[in-house]
Amino acid sequence: MSQKRLKSTADYYRGIGIGSLHPSKMPGMAAAGDAPAPVADEPAPAARPPEAVPPAPEVPALAASSVKLPSGETLEGICADLGDCQRCKLAGTRTKIAFGEGNPQAKLLFIGEGPGKDEDLQGRPFIGKAGQLLTKMIEAMGLKREDVYIANIVKCRPTVDLAFQKDRPPEPDETAACSPFLVRQIRAINPRVIVTLGAPSTRFVLNTTEGITKIRGQWRRNADGIKVMPTFHPAYLLRDPNQKKYAWEDLQEVMRELGLPARN
Repeated sequence: MSQKRLKSTADYYRGIGIGSLHPSKMPGMAAAGDAPAPVADEPAPAARPPEAVPPAPEVPALAASSVKLPSGETLEGICADLGDCQRCKLAGTRTKIAFGEGNPQAKLLFIGEGPGKDEDLQGRPFIGKAGQLLTKMIEAMGLKREDVYIANIVKCRPTVDLAFQKDRPPEPDETAACSPFLVRQIRAINPRVIVTLGAPSTRFVLNTTEGITKIRGQWRRNADGIKVMPTFHPAYLLRDPNQKKYAWEDLQEVMRELGLPARN
C-alpha cells in the first residue's frame, strides 16, 4: 500500500489519524507587569477591555459505542494486505511476521513496540519472557489472552544493526512503513480501551513526547476517541520488579473502566 511522504513525523502521524486528543488544563495566564506611567500632559490611553479567551473544550465521557468507523475492514483482510511485507529494511532479517492475535472484537487492546526473538521465530506477539508476564497480568485482571487483542507498532523484529543479537525500539522509517497497519487494526477491532506498553507505543498512539514515567496511569484518548491507559512494558517490569505495583494500579483502572470485578 503506497503512503504519501509527509514533511515530518508529526505530520505523518496526523495524516494517518494518530494523535492525542486529550486536552490538558490550561494554566492561568500570568498577570502582566505594571504598564509604564503615561507621559506628563498626555492623556492616558483608554483601557481596552480584555479579549475573551475561549475556554478549553471539555472532554466528553468516552464509550466504545460512540466510536463508529465504517471502514468495513477485517483483521483477515488487513493481514492479507500486509502480505509478505517488504516495506522496510526489517523484512531482510525477519523470520516471521508477528501480525497480532486475540479476539477480533476485544474490548481491550494491548499495544507494544515490536517482536522479540521468540515472537520472530513463531510469528506471534508477546510470547517470550515479557509475553509470559503480560499473560499473567491479563489473567490477574480476570481475563484470558483470547479475550483481548495484542499487537505491536511494527510486525517484524527490530535489532541493533540488524544483527539479530540485541533488540531495539523501531526506527522512524520502520514505524512509518508499518504503523498504518496497526491503525487499521485498531479501527477494525474498535476496542473500548487501549493499554500502551512502554514509551514507544505510548508516544505513537498518543502522538506525544512525554515520558512513560510521567504519564503512566493517566487516562488519555487517541484520535479516534478511544480511551488509552499508558503503563510500563512487561520487559521493563522484569528488569525492575519494584515497578510492578504501579503497572497493577494502572490495570486496576482499566478493570474499573471495563466494569470487571475488583481483584487484589
